[in-house]
Amino acid sequence: MTVNSTSVPKIAIEAIVQRIFAFRQITPLDRRLLKSAMLSTNRLNEKDRCQINRVHQGIQEGLILVVE
Repeated sequence: MTVNSTSVPKIAIEAIVQRIFAFRQITPLDRRLLKSAMLSTNRLNEKDRCQINRVHQGIQEGLILVVE
């Protein structure tokens, strides 16, 4: 699946991560939004990298459910 910049709104990584942790799940839309946000910048800052690592760690530890 490709991410088309015209079909996915630009949302800050922090806002996406807050939503993921609020619902304790990551949906296909969340994944598309994260991918779009990460690809829209040339380089992620330290804060964004930490947020993405939090999501990854939450998935590994079972705190976040991956919804298909």
